[in-house]
Amino acid sequence: MQDKLELFGIKTPLIKAGDDMGSVLISSIRNNGLTITDGDILVLAESAVATAEGRLVNLNDINPGVEAKRLGRKYDVDPREMELILGECDEIIGGVPGAVLTITKGNLSPNAGIDSSNAPPDCVVLLPSDPGSSAARIRKQLEKAFSCRLGVIVGDSRTQPMRLGCVGIALGVSGLRPVEDARGSKDLFGKELTITSKATADNLVSAAQLIMGEAGEGIPAVVVRGLDGIADENGEIPIFSKDECMYYSNISR
Repeated sequence: MQDKLELFGIKTPLIKAGDDMGSVLISSIRNNGLTITDGDILVLAESAVATAEGRLVNLNDINPGVEAKRLGRKYDVDPREMELILGECDEIIGGVPGAVLTITKGNLSPNAGIDSSNAPPDCVVLLPSDPGSSAARIRKQLEKAFSCRLGVIVGDSRTQPMRLGCVGIALGVSGLRPVEDARGSKDLFGKELTITSKATADNLVSAAQLIMGEAGEGIPAVVVRGLDGIADENGEIPIFSKDECMYYSNISR
């Protein structure tokens, strides 16, 4: 990695269902007086990608079933949203008033990643169906438009165990290695690292979110410049099984 990373926010028009996200980004990058160069990484907010892909749902169109009503009462969640959560998640682990903790697409996430922020009234946004494919498609569009090679990350925010506040998490990547294996390298005292891996993609999402914000900033994309080496054409985010996860395997006993 170079000594200096630069981050540039990209303002876009309000993203609507059916928009071509790649085309919106290309025109917005140019309208902001920016360009994309070799080695850049583009971090995208999952809510914008999902909205463009038609993952916006009006809760008034949802008829909750018996289980959704029961869990909605238990966890103080709108039963219509709970119906969507049940359809999106792999497992509900538990919850607190206002949110349920789920395993969704291999990740721990509140409410199956369903979010009402940056959505019209009475609407929620589901996660993109396949964030990795979304990243690959958008990457291909931008590489063609700017004649360069880049990486794309579709990211979201998550709370951390025992901590207040959200940090970034990569849901899908294309064109970069999401995790760097640091095993075998030496620390300041010459000791060899044996288990450490750097969550490069997650860290980049966290950095980008300082510019994106969480509210009405209108910046759903951030260009990261100065990260050496785009290593993999088809980098996949490694996921632990439940038994391998230090957190889950202990709290579920």
